[in-house]
Amino acid sequence: MEVAVDWGLKAIFGMVGHSNLGVADAIRTEEEKGTIRFIGVRHEGAAAFAASGYAKLTGSPAACLGIAGPGSTNLLTGLWDAKVDRVPILALSGQVQTQVLGPGAFQEVDLAAAFNSVAEWSQTDLSNKNAADLMALAMKHAIVNRDVAHLIFPDEVAFASGLQPRPETPRQGRISTTEISPPEAQLQEAIALLKESRITAIVVGKGAKPFCSQIMALAEILEAPILTTFKAKGLIPDTHPLACGVVGRSGTPVASFMMNRADTMLVFGASFSNHTGIATYKKLIQVDSDRMILGKFHPVDVPIWGDIGRTVDSLTEALSNTKGTYQRDYIRREIAGRWKLWRKEKSDRAAADDENGVNSALLFQEMSAVAPENTVIAVDVGNNTYSFGRYFETKSGQELLMSGYLGSIGFSFPAAIGASVAVDGARPVWAVAGDGGFGQYAMEFTTAVKYQLPIKLVLLNNSEIGKISKEQRGVKVSVWQTSLVNPNFAEFAQLCGGWGKRVSKNADVRAGLEALAATDSPAILEIMTDVLKI
Repeated sequence: MEVAVDWGLKAIFGMVGHSNLGVADAIRTEEEKGTIRFIGVRHEGAAAFAASGYAKLTGSPAACLGIAGPGSTNLLTGLWDAKVDRVPILALSGQVQTQVLGPGAFQEVDLAAAFNSVAEWSQTDLSNKNAADLMALAMKHAIVNRDVAHLIFPDEVAFASGLQPRPETPRQGRISTTEISPPEAQLQEAIALLKESRITAIVVGKGAKPFCSQIMALAEILEAPILTTFKAKGLIPDTHPLACGVVGRSGTPVASFMMNRADTMLVFGASFSNHTGIATYKKLIQVDSDRMILGKFHPVDVPIWGDIGRTVDSLTEALSNTKGTYQRDYIRREIAGRWKLWRKEKSDRAAADDENGVNSALLFQEMSAVAPENTVIAVDVGNNTYSFGRYFETKSGQELLMSGYLGSIGFSFPAAIGASVAVDGARPVWAVAGDGGFGQYAMEFTTAVKYQLPIKLVLLNNSEIGKISKEQRGVKVSVWQTSLVNPNFAEFAQLCGGWGKRVSKNADVRAGLEALAATDSPAILEIMTDVLKI
């Protein structure tokens, strides 16, 4: 594990068991030295989601640990989440002893085959002689390719003494810079198109996260409305005068309107997936450091391969002397007017009665007011997430974590565990989930209690997997097998040693959220919601 630490690994989530005891003991040694933190979870699926959440927030790799057989196969869903959302993650698997591999020993699974599709790189460590090199290669594959790397440790190999002195496997000299300058020809094409454009709209995807301040400066030169994908919600605060919120299925009418007004779209770090909703019939300039993302689903007018930060700086330098050319006050007035209309519509929806429970427009209107700046918010999958995307307005420094391309239910609370470990108290961490999603990993609340991770969960409880019910109604079939039997989740939180409160009336939502924000322990605010008012 010393090699992994040298390469930047700081957190591991998982379960200790009989076939990974040697690996676990190596982790314990590093934790006692203060170089790494281990979080023991109740289910390996939560470990993989926690590692994914950590990596999505920090951009740095985290690891997850399982035993042979079911312990490792339980990791697969969370690893797929990390893979398709392109974040670095290391999976560590125990394995039965090599002498019993093959005939079908207890908990023997061909883990190399099982992980073949999800892992960009997977190896079995068969000897202590090359263990250090394999760990270095695993970390390099995870970091460089922003993907899943997997190491398998047969039981007797994990207990073998490491070579002394330890082979040198430094990170320095093995990881190159990612700051690739864009090709001059494509850059000039983009500059010419931007100069000709009547209205340019900028789209910020999750891949542009480190460069948002630079992008906002460019937007102010171009007087460009700024839209974000759902995964990038919060990277541009909704308080910015050019911000239009999220575009697409979970977005705002402000973003849709301003996208339709534009004749050119300047897209940073987004892939045009079918849920993104970015108009493809406009003039398109797409910037990404991954050549495969450029024009992945359809041609774009100017595909620019290069570091997003360097490209933005080059565009800014080239266009800075045109500032004033684009000073169209009506753009900001139009954005402000559209926000005013949308906020009025949201307010009208929030005023609905609470006979059948609290409606989502009211909940997220109040949560927008209460959640502090700089909050990390992990969201789940379902109607609760669509409502959050539409109604919640972000402040400066707030950031969203979600299961983007995989769309896996159950993501939010384990991901919040990963985020809480990553920020180590420096930022508030909230989670939003429905009763269906949280129920999949509900016992991980005890993990938060054990390690005193002050995660604040806003839990929407309608005793139903509401999104599926809605889909059944949409295709005109009977609503079937979507009802849930739930405990009182507020009392559950208290029984686990945390804070819990249940709210079922509109008038109590604000006070409930303020109490949630004030607590310093793991906490659940259970909101009894109206299934039909999302």
